[in-house]
Amino acid sequence: MGGGNVAAQLLPEIDELIVTCYPVVAGAGIPAFHGDFRPTTFTLTGTETFSNGTVVATYTR
Repeated sequence: MGGGNVAAQLLPEIDELIVTCYPVVAGAGIPAFHGDFRPTTFTLTGTETFSNGTVVATYTR
């Protein structure tokens, strides 16, 4: 939603990440956070695994 540039600018405001991992290698992609990077800690709060191997992980600050 807006790409890595917008996400990097809004990182201080983000309180939850929902990361979806697909069991497919598709090549290069768009960085989740682009530009100046400051490590930010999030805690895993939930996971859901689907029969096709997809995993959805939820992290909160």
